[in-house]
Formats: sequence, C-alpha cells, structure tokens
Amino acid sequence: MISREMHFPPIRMAPGTAEGERDLEMGTAELPSQSPSPRAPPVVVSNSSKSLMVSNSGKTLAVSNSGKSLAVSNSGKALVVSNSGKRIDQAGRKKYVKQVTGRHNDTELHLAAQRGDVGAVRQILGEIDEQMLRTLSSAEFDAEVEEIRSAVVNEVNELGETALFTAAERGHIDVVRELLRYTTNEGIRIKNRSGFDPFHIAASQGHQDIVELLLQHDPELCKTVGQSNATPLISAATRGHVAVVKQLLSKDSRSIEISKSNGKNALHFAARQGHVEIVKALLEKDPQLARRTDKKGQTALHMAVKGVSCPVVKCLLHADAAIVMLPDKFGNTALHVATRKKRAEIVNELLILRDTNVNSLTRDHKTALDIAEGLPLSEESAEIKDCLNRFGAVRANDLNQPRDELRKTFTEIKKDVHIQLEQARKTNRNMNGIAKELRKLHREGINNATNSVTVVAVLFATVAFAAIFTVPGGDDNEGKAVMVSTPAFKVFFIFNAIALFTSLAVVVVQITVVRGEIKSERKVVEVINKLMWLASICTTVAFLSSSYIVVGRHYRWAAILVNVIGGVTMAGVLGAMTYYVVKSRRIRKVRKKEKYSKSMTYSRRQSDYSDTDINPIYAI
Repeated sequence: MISREMHFPPIRMAPGTAEGERDLEMGTAELPSQSPSPRAPPVVVSNSSKSLMVSNSGKTLAVSNSGKSLAVSNSGKALVVSNSGKRIDQAGRKKYVKQVTGRHNDTELHLAAQRGDVGAVRQILGEIDEQMLRTLSSAEFDAEVEEIRSAVVNEVNELGETALFTAAERGHIDVVRELLRYTTNEGIRIKNRSGFDPFHIAASQGHQDIVELLLQHDPELCKTVGQSNATPLISAATRGHVAVVKQLLSKDSRSIEISKSNGKNALHFAARQGHVEIVKALLEKDPQLARRTDKKGQTALHMAVKGVSCPVVKCLLHADAAIVMLPDKFGNTALHVATRKKRAEIVNELLILRDTNVNSLTRDHKTALDIAEGLPLSEESAEIKDCLNRFGAVRANDLNQPRDELRKTFTEIKKDVHIQLEQARKTNRNMNGIAKELRKLHREGINNATNSVTVVAVLFATVAFAAIFTVPGGDDNEGKAVMVSTPAFKVFFIFNAIALFTSLAVVVVQITVVRGEIKSERKVVEVINKLMWLASICTTVAFLSSSYIVVGRHYRWAAILVNVIGGVTMAGVLGAMTYYVVKSRRIRKVRKKEKYSKSMTYSRRQSDYSDTDINPIYAI
C-alpha cells in the first residue's frame, strides 16, 4: 500500500526528558517497540518521500530522498531515522531531522559507492524487497518496489550527484554495473551542478572500462554535452586520456566536429595541453581539423605554441605546414604567439619552415622581432632574438613598406569601384524607369490603335450592311435587284458580304478580349489588322464592281478608269507596308543574334525595353 506522505507510529519517550526529542532531531532516536520482541533491527530512512508499507519482519530498510513517502505499519519494530533532512509530523508537531551521513547530504548508497563496496550496495538495494509485505505481493506491488528502488538509486545529494555518478567518478566498475540494473534512462543522464553526467565524468577521469560499459548500456550517451557545450571527447582530450579518446572516436567520429561555446574543439585543448598521442589520433580522423579556428581566429597551432610541447607543434605542421601563416583576428601568427610566450625551441622550429614569413606584421604593426624586444630581459628572450636575427628578422619601422602602398592603392581602387557600382545601380534604376514608361506608352498606343480599329470596323460593317438594301441599279416592284443577273452584281454581292462579316468579326473580338499582357495584345492586334486588310480589299472590290452597274454601258470607260486608279492605289499601299514590315522583322532577328552573342545577362536586361516591344506592330 503506497501513500504520498510519511506516516510513523506514535513515538514514546521518557517523560520529562528532552534528550529523546533531541535524539529524534539528530536522527538517533529509537521508537519503542509495542511487541515483546527484545531486539528489533531498525528501519533506516533517508530523505525520501517514497511510500512503503513495512511488515514486522524485523529487517532493516534504507530509503533515499527521492521524493516518495514511507508508511510504516504499527508492528512495534524499532525505527531509526537518519539523513532525511525532511519535515516529519509527530503528534501534530513538525520536526527536522539533521543530516548525519555525509558532508554533502549523501545517502548510505552514496557512501557505499564512494568506497566501492559492491556488497553494501547489493545489501541496501536487496533489503528494500525483503522489507515489503509478502502477503501483498503482486505484479502491481512488484512494479511499485522497482519504482522505489529506482528512486533510491537515482537519489541526488547536495551536489546533484547520484550514486552512479559517484561510482563512475571513482572508477568502481562493479558498483556501476550493479547500479545500472536499477537506473532509469532519465537517471543515467542526471547531471550534477557542474553539468557532468556519469558518462561524462567517467570519460573525463579516464575510466575506459566504465566508458565502455556505459556505452554498451546506452550508445547515445556519447552525444551528451556539459557546460559551455563541452563533450566527453573534449574533456577526455583535455585530460590526456588517449584510450578513452580513441574509444569515443570509434563509437561516434562526428563528435570531433563539435566545439565548445568559445569555438575551441578537442584538438585545440589537446594541443594546448601537449598531448601528442591524442593530437595524432584526432588528425588521423580529420586532417582538416588543424585549420579549424575558434572565435578568436586561433588554430590548434596557436594553442600548441602557447604550451611547451614541441612534438605537438611538429605533428600539426606535418599535417598541414601552411597553417603556420594563418593569422588570428588580431593578425598574430603562430610565430608571434610563440615569441610572446618566450618558447625559444618552438620559435626555432617554426623558423625552419619555408612557409614562415619571419617579418609578417600583426594588426598593431609589429613583427616578431618587435615583440621579442619588448619582452623582459631573460635567457629565453635573448635566445629568441638571436634566432630571429639569424633568419633575417627586422623591425617594422625598418621594413620597406610596399605593402602599405599596395594597401593604399587597393583602398582607392575599392573606393572607385564602389562609386562606379553605385552609379551603375542608379543607371539601372533610371533605365528600368524609362523602360516602364515606354511600356506604359506602348500599352496606351495599343489601346488607342485597337479603339480606332473598332471604330473603323463598325464603319465598314455599317456601309456593307446598308449597301445590301440600296443595291446598285435599284429594285423592282417585288424588291428584287434589277441587275441581279449581271456578273458585276454577283461580284458586288459576294465581296460586300465578306467585308460585312469580317468587320463584324473584328468588332466581336475587340468586345470579347480582355486587356492585359502586352504580348498577347500585340498578337490580337496582328490578327485584327489582317482581318481589316481583308475587309478593306473586299470593300474595294465591291465598290469597283458596282461602278460597272452604275455608269452603264455607254460610260464603261469611266468604270475602267476608276478600277485602274483604285487598284494601283491599294496595291501600292499594301505593297509598301508589306516591304517595310518584312524588312523590320529581318533587322530585329539580326539584332537578337548580336545580343545573344555578347551577353545573356545584357540581353535579358535590354529585353525589357528593346525593339521587340516598341517597334511598329504592322502585320501581314
């Protein structure tokens, strides 16, 4: 039976004594037994609010401060209250029990894990089951016991450390193996106040067997991070644990890419501490790691020259000799840093390389020799000066300064280019504005042309329609045309009808089509123009044929003269228009080919306002 509060049987004390009350506060008071049993083993209670139902078995029970409450039956057994540090209600009074098991509020399980006493750990965890009521055993009861046992194992002290964390830190693999049986997935990832979990602290301490055991239990543990985004690989590399680093790299090689919040990765820290074997292992996995920089722009070589390990410097230079000239954000190369740190052996190693520029300048306009002369007088600084002088180092003031002139010239060129780019942007904006205005004018021209064509089409349709009812030669009494049997009338009738329906078609198109895109409107105008040409020709033929009927046989010469004049006029106009339209199209094709041959970008920019949009829109 489980409850959420701690219920204790009544406590009997000697009347008139204050020692019993003080003993209870100190956690050493014994509850008098109500049974005749002379010796009753105590129940040890920690600061747990886990609820337990204790039988009169006379065994000892240890419970952690996990937040569960403990209910003790009135079996009359003795109860010893230890490091609970919690509030206990005794007969309506609230008491606090003083911590007595450790300076960090450790439980008995913590202390056993610190000692590496796997037998004590097994006893503490095993007695939880022995103290339960056997008469209430069931699947649900067993699950509750497991929950209580997990709460005991996952209990943290004042530092936020579990018993598993303590065992992993001390390197007690047998205790770790025993505690893993009862640790939950959440419990194994509990971090202490420093941001370390059991796996991270095991890797940091170099306990390879524990790291391997934890990875077998949960392979995802290698992806955990601590404070400042520190990974187990970074912690192990910083401490110089080669076996752990190799094990972590074999398990998850991608962790080598992870950096701390300051931008430094595992190679930075290993190089700074001088762990040459770890540096070699990291570079074997990723040779490009030597070029990675932190937030200050420093590579692993910058970190290595701050230390005293020349083999690490040689290892990094062997991986990529060009990094010797990579500057940080302040313009410091590895030579500048090594000189400032007075690393004479490393300075000599750097100067041997052909890629090293002994007179490179920092951002504050200093060479390595300037830095060396500013150092306090010592044996190391004198050795560095001699080494720099042998390799031709000079002061910044003694350098010929073509670099400054080049920098000045480059600055001026950059300024001129910037001005030209700004002018080009303004020109483009102006040209785009002009193109928009041209397109606007073009659209207005198309609209005016279509409106004019509509009016002309209506006029053609009106004339053609009226000509049917006022036919040449007049009508007879029955309303039939007098000249209906003549060839001239038949020609007049047919071409007049074609002109009428063509004009009506143009009117329908103009009324139906919605204005929008310029290109589509141009296509509509081309079609309408062709239809209007047809209507004009048909009207002309109808008029010429009707002239034969009107003038009669005696004045047929007048009709022939009209036909000649009309035919020559229409043929000349249509021929001239056809010639210029064909010529303009050929010119546009040649221009398009020239534009595409020059530049696709230029052609696209010019296409917005080129002749393809604003040239005459005559059609044939």
